[in-house]
Amino acid sequence: MITALGRWIIYRILDLSDLVDIILQACINIPATIRYGRRPVFTVFMKQVYFTGLEALKVIVVISLTIGVVIITQIISLVGAGNEILTGKVLIWVVIRELGPLLTAIVVIARSGTAIATELGYMKINNEIESIESLGIPAGQYLIMPRIFGVTTAVMILTIYFEIASIFGGFIVASIGWHVPFDRFSEGVFTSLTLKELGRSVAKSFFFGLFLSAACCKQGLGVGKSATQIPQAATKGVMQSLFLVFLLDGIITVVSLL
Repeated sequence: MITALGRWIIYRILDLSDLVDIILQACINIPATIRYGRRPVFTVFMKQVYFTGLEALKVIVVISLTIGVVIITQIISLVGAGNEILTGKVLIWVVIRELGPLLTAIVVIARSGTAIATELGYMKINNEIESIESLGIPAGQYLIMPRIFGVTTAVMILTIYFEIASIFGGFIVASIGWHVPFDRFSEGVFTSLTLKELGRSVAKSFFFGLFLSAACCKQGLGVGKSATQIPQAATKGVMQSLFLVFLLDGIITVVSLL
């Protein structure tokens, strides 16, 4: 039991080391990409932002409005309708601190993470990656780097939309259902909306985007010669991304409270 646990921990540390290496390599490739071939790489980057960010916006807005409604209903049922300032504060604490970055990352993993792992897996099987490299185009620079930074950018932008829509949805329900005045509600929101809270949310969405995209790229590139390995790679990418997102969420939360 202890041996199996130790082996599992060692494998997770090695996986994390590989992902850090992929992210660092993507950062190292930035200057070379700016000097040579930035236009095709920027095109791949923008396509990734469009697919991960813009096309997921409807889903994110619907989920965030629903979450805002559920949270505000639960808060008012607990503290009563006369505590507008406390209601606004709790909504900020729940949405900005935790649910905004976390649920946005989960939606991106389910939608874009599987797509990245599957796409790279098919490219690996069809020898498209070898063909790209045979033309003198570094695969890491053309395929991996724009996907990592594209997903990260999209996660950060979607998190902002998620948080705004949740707070807006919460206020609408509080205003219609319990006649909560805007000035009292906004007082609670803005007294809790500090730079530290915003910085924590930005840091979470940034690191979530980096590691979930790197994990899905790694699993996609790990596909061998069999097509049956592609769904396995997509599943591994999702599970590894979820594990990393929850791990990072705990680490950033603890560090920010020290």
